[in-house]
Amino acid sequence: MFSEDQLRSMSEHERLSLLRTLVAMSSQVSAPDPHAERRRTIFLVAVVICCIALAAWIGVLAVTLPRYYRAGGWRGAWVGFDLAELAAFAVTGWAAWRRRQILIICLVVLATLLCCDAWFDVVLNARTSGFMVSLLSALLIELPLAAVAIFGARRLLRSAYAASWLYRGQPGSVPALWRADLVSNLPGNHLRDIFCAPDAASPDAADSAPDEAVRGAGSRDGVSRSPGGSGRAGR
Repeated sequence: MFSEDQLRSMSEHERLSLLRTLVAMSSQVSAPDPHAERRRTIFLVAVVICCIALAAWIGVLAVTLPRYYRAGGWRGAWVGFDLAELAAFAVTGWAAWRRRQILIICLVVLATLLCCDAWFDVVLNARTSGFMVSLLSALLIELPLAAVAIFGARRLLRSAYAASWLYRGQPGSVPALWRADLVSNLPGNHLRDIFCAPDAASPDAADSAPDEAVRGAGSRDGVSRSPGGSGRAGR
């Protein structure tokens, strides 16, 4: 067992190598799902199809919809929407109070609802007496709150990714989220691969990492350790 002094005497690379190995050894990795890659492909194809269909539908609506329309269920639509917004605020507050990881999702949902609220308030009140109130409400309340929620979600997500970046032993600073890779257990990728250093492409390299760290620590404190764990004083 390493003492605190031995751990402090290690280099940063040796400590990260030892940390990655300990995490990989203690993690319970389930068998990869053979259908995960197929589902991912189907999902991506579906997203592309939806984008094309929605773009075409927007064009149809822009041409065929009347400029003015008398809607039914106006009260129910807005009361229901505000109830959903209230629920989003409540769940977000609970997640923040309990410090739960689901807070990231809650913040994104809340920001989306606030942006929708601002959009429909301003657009549907255009050329009415309540337009200025809706515009000021959007600019001073709803959109600023949405921005706070989005930046909060971004900060939490970046902090979570920074932790995995540390375990993976990557050099340099943490990249922007749009450049960061997904951290998951996809088919063909074991959890231990997530925590591999950039130059540890093979399992043998990962297995040799703790031995290097042990030898590095042993050379500093004058103790030689064999693979079986025994030690003898260096002369």
